[in-house]
Amino acid sequence: MTRDISRRSMLKGAAAVGAAGALPMLPFAAEAADEILVGGLHDLSGFLDFAGIPMNRIMLMAIEEINAKGGLLGKKVRGVVYDPQSNMSMYSQFATQLALKDKATVVMGGITSASRETIRPIFHRFKTLYFYNTLYEGGVCDRNEISLGTTPAQTVEKLVPYTMGLWGKKVYTIAADYNYGQITAAWVKRYVEQNGGEVVSTDFFPLDVTNFGPTISKIQSAKPDMVMSVLVGSGHLGFYNQWAAAGMKNEIPIASTTFGAGGAEIEIIKPEVANGIISCYGYYPTVDTPENKAWVQQVKKRYPEKTPLLTELSAFTWEGMMIWADAVRSAGSMDRMKLLEVMESGKTYTMPSGKVSIDPKTHHAIRDVYIADLKDKQFVIKKKFSQVQPADTQLVCDLEKTPNANKHYEISLE
Repeated sequence: MTRDISRRSMLKGAAAVGAAGALPMLPFAAEAADEILVGGLHDLSGFLDFAGIPMNRIMLMAIEEINAKGGLLGKKVRGVVYDPQSNMSMYSQFATQLALKDKATVVMGGITSASRETIRPIFHRFKTLYFYNTLYEGGVCDRNEISLGTTPAQTVEKLVPYTMGLWGKKVYTIAADYNYGQITAAWVKRYVEQNGGEVVSTDFFPLDVTNFGPTISKIQSAKPDMVMSVLVGSGHLGFYNQWAAAGMKNEIPIASTTFGAGGAEIEIIKPEVANGIISCYGYYPTVDTPENKAWVQQVKKRYPEKTPLLTELSAFTWEGMMIWADAVRSAGSMDRMKLLEVMESGKTYTMPSGKVSIDPKTHHAIRDVYIADLKDKQFVIKKKFSQVQPADTQLVCDLEKTPNANKHYEISLE
């Protein structure tokens, strides 16, 4: 698959997508009588553009498919897309504009937990249906949000015992220093200890840290059986090259809750450095089903020269669009509450990632998850787990009992 991998080419790609409607829209974007507006709020520039650009392209492709099938309720669907540039103030500004000025019917957006928690309360307040399609630390309880990304109870809970069984029970965790990294690292510790292991140390790094030399020395001294990486963003990719340069690639193996999630990592990092990193996600482009094979070919056909990176983030953006469109057709209405009732009904959707349904208590996806080993830029799936529940978020959220909830809980692991 041809991919757009350099930062320069990614930014050029953002400009190209802009020509198709991906640049911030002007005030005249208010919904016309014959249009349904879908908001897109993904990082098309900034340190997470490598993930945001594919998510945006896949969203626009989904809109094209919906319109090719006659649109919805006799209307065409149109994307109104803004680039928040990985800047939280811009996320807030554009979320408000999508809700109040553009009057978007639904919004797909946000990548980091910080961006989600910036825009989620805005969409809740103004009753704009919101899909968050990114893996995260769990704990959001908001009936207005549909969370399709995986949580630690779906992936980390599977990844930890699998890799400990391969490599040993002494684990060293390195993580991004914000709430996703901090909370996921706590889940790693919980699952390691539940499986009879020990986390010898956990080190946190701000997103702009690029020098990991001192930490690599600490890991060498600690002599763990494995490293669990919860690193995030382009700056943190330096760890993997520095790890290999220090001669550690064949000494201590790495598992990761994030490597490859955005896709660009496996293109930027050479195979001799990345091979053997094991991960667990709700989607890989190598999922062996007719639905996924057809979808991958569909994406290649639509974007033959700059095929978007196919990851959990971009695949779940597609799923979000298709689940929303199905709810509109089923409800025969654009009314937000009627759409939520359809999605809360327990309906199962067959998607590129596998079977997906929305848990009515948490509005998180119940889905298949996979463990994969990275070999020469291809994810080799080693194990599948069917219909895994978002059990962590189920500990703190029950929207059937508290439908007006509007909170992100930090799930206590004490």
